[in-house]
Amino acid sequence: MADGKRAVESDRVWTTLITNNAYLSGLLTLDFSLKQHKSKYPLVALYTDSFPASGLAALAARGIPAQRIEYLLPTQGKDYSNDPRFYDCWSKLTPFSLDQYARVVQLDSDMLVRRNMDELMTLELDDPSDVIAGKGTRVFAAGHACVCNPLRKPHYPADWVPASCAFTHQHADPERAQTEGIDPAVGPLGFMNGGLQVVNPNRRVFEQIVDYMESHAVNMDFADQSVLSDLYRGRWVPLPYVYNALKTLRWKGVHEPIWRDDRVKNVHYILAPKPWDEMDGQGNFTGTDESHAWWVDANNERLKWEGENGVTIDGF
Repeated sequence: MADGKRAVESDRVWTTLITNNAYLSGLLTLDFSLKQHKSKYPLVALYTDSFPASGLAALAARGIPAQRIEYLLPTQGKDYSNDPRFYDCWSKLTPFSLDQYARVVQLDSDMLVRRNMDELMTLELDDPSDVIAGKGTRVFAAGHACVCNPLRKPHYPADWVPASCAFTHQHADPERAQTEGIDPAVGPLGFMNGGLQVVNPNRRVFEQIVDYMESHAVNMDFADQSVLSDLYRGRWVPLPYVYNALKTLRWKGVHEPIWRDDRVKNVHYILAPKPWDEMDGQGNFTGTDESHAWWVDANNERLKWEGENGVTIDGF
């Protein structure tokens, strides 16, 4: 999957997958927000061969390290024509293979860090040898997926309803929801969101994941998320929502009982539109979702900083 070399000196890194320039502004602002909140660890952009030279030049201009990976796709997979983004999502399993690093925390490029979360770099996980042997309950760490389906997408599973959602079960104790996730071994609540994954990379664990992917992909509705949720059912660490705060949780009628703006560490701008789609030519916010305005403000701060520090204007 990779050449076995590190893109940086640190053996603990944030990574994010990038396959095209459509998400590049998101990646650049994610990197800016990590630095703004004084993370001690670098972000490494994992790029595939579809990522253009203009994107690589933009990363280099900002000193963001890049590492090439192979595009991961099962030999026989599910038809994602209803949600083409899931074709790229298989490659988000790659951090499990990057054993030149002791710890990888994978982030989606449509995220914005609001508070330091470096503690994820030292979170206790199972030793890979135990994972390979089928032991342990801390294979990786992640946040739950919200299975409420607030947009009522017809191709989502029929049991994706509020009663099945882990976050629904936290409404009665919002303070606890800021610091604890629901045990994934409980009932129907064990489905993770792949936007943030805390991983101890190991080649043999990766092979275990890929083998499972190849034999089950045709039935996997949500690509990487389905594979990890099924293969390691009940064996992952549930992070509180604050580390992967899906923007939809904040919406009225979804999970606003637990959402606290001042406690969120990392916002995840799932679904369309993305915040960068809601700006005019002057960088003004044109949307209605207040959380999107946070990203636009951070992006404008980034552009201002770049202008003051000699970064070549390249449109990103």
